[in-house]
Amino acid sequence: MAWARAPAAVLNFNCLLILLPVCRNLLSLIRGSFMCCGRTMRKQLDKNISFHKLVAYMIGLMTAVHTIAHFLNVEWYYNSRLGKYDDLSMALSSLDDSGNTTFLNPIRSTTTTPTLLVFTSVAGITGVIITLSLILIITSSMEVIRRSYFEVFWFTHHLFIVFFAGLVIHGAGRIVRSQTTTNPPHNATFCKDRIDDWGKIQECPVPQFAGGFPQTWMWVIGPMILYVCERLLRFIRYMQTVKYRKIVIRPSKVLELQLVKNGFKMDVGQYVFLNCPAISQLEWHPFTMTSAPEEDFFSVHIRSVGDWTQKLISIVEQMGVDGPFGTASEDVFDYEVAMLVGAGIGVTPFASILKSIWYKFKDSNPKLRTRKIYFYWLCRETHAFEWFADLLQLLEREMEERGMGSFLTYKLYLTGWDQSHANHVMVHADADTDVVTGLKQKTNYGRPNWDKEFEQVRKENPTSVVGTFLCGPAVLATVLSKKCVKYTDVDPRKTKFYFNKENF
Repeated sequence: MAWARAPAAVLNFNCLLILLPVCRNLLSLIRGSFMCCGRTMRKQLDKNISFHKLVAYMIGLMTAVHTIAHFLNVEWYYNSRLGKYDDLSMALSSLDDSGNTTFLNPIRSTTTTPTLLVFTSVAGITGVIITLSLILIITSSMEVIRRSYFEVFWFTHHLFIVFFAGLVIHGAGRIVRSQTTTNPPHNATFCKDRIDDWGKIQECPVPQFAGGFPQTWMWVIGPMILYVCERLLRFIRYMQTVKYRKIVIRPSKVLELQLVKNGFKMDVGQYVFLNCPAISQLEWHPFTMTSAPEEDFFSVHIRSVGDWTQKLISIVEQMGVDGPFGTASEDVFDYEVAMLVGAGIGVTPFASILKSIWYKFKDSNPKLRTRKIYFYWLCRETHAFEWFADLLQLLEREMEERGMGSFLTYKLYLTGWDQSHANHVMVHADADTDVVTGLKQKTNYGRPNWDKEFEQVRKENPTSVVGTFLCGPAVLATVLSKKCVKYTDVDPRKTKFYFNKENF
């Protein structure tokens, strides 16, 4: 039974951890306490979803090991009852039982098969329920399903309630048993070869056994209380009225919502969860805020990429908001120099950052440490540039008026185009402004040469700590994290790059 006990102990520990990363308000509170110091700690908290996945993988592995161990145990129990092993195992399996509490072998008769035990015992039935729930949760969490059928992922993930309930009840079956102390005590070493003397001589009283006390509830009660408090806080936020200040639907199927909510406060780079009851009472989706903390509203830009967002663009009369929650982009003000990289709609957190920095510049905020920003935006189609180009045009114009043109270096990259577009660009190649964005900075075609970009940043900032922030695909994250390592100087007095990525 030790084979089953060891993975069960690891399983309990991981069940203690699995709910903590999804308590978003708790994480935001903890993260806020490290804003003045502890950059490493904040970066680890930003990886809460990755941590959640790793713990889930461990739960799946330990569940498999625990289940296999029990299958082997039940088979051994059955064979011991039939006397297929030795006299000792048969004697222990055939012990008389007082009050159905002192037995060792849960298979109490030769007519009880392993299959019958699994589907008639508390441990067996709850074990089946737990395993099926976990299989559904894990399979529906695969990226291909989560991206294409989010509703399937969302609803099956709530089977964790069934999983935890079954897990708490599972131990109540007390199928794992150990020997209890009798008076006088049973001398196992002396008595194992004297089976016929059990109960007849003082040294060998009839051995008695008892099931272990259920312990799972002690591991999960704390996280469950925190999670219930988290859901209550979300419900309270949900009930607060959200008012529309402005709604704009761009030709590129990007919906801009400017919202107002009493008592709502935010920082740059944070995100909120939106709910539209007209679509689904239970579905919440994360969106990065594009407004600045200095503005009297908060805004999000939503691209039409699935059923929910398509319906939302059609129905914007009802909506709930939960948040804001912290992300890595909040740390941008901790760096003297920042590299901001956005891919597609992943530019949204940087809209908030650029707005906030500009407000701080205009107000001569003494707490602003950032003195240089490099901004890169990669898009596959020209329409995606339109909503953000307005902000860049405003910043471009105002920075020139104030003589701060060197503060922001931005480069836009178009990664997809056709021949007609290429011909149009060539015709207007000598124009003062870009034909796509209307900006003075011309659009680049293709993908950035990151070695060249990092080398330039390092050359222009020879003694700075540079924060590199990405909101984009995992492939690009891998590339940028490697470049940060490559171009960080071993001399602590010279340029260092730190990589940060958005996680929802």
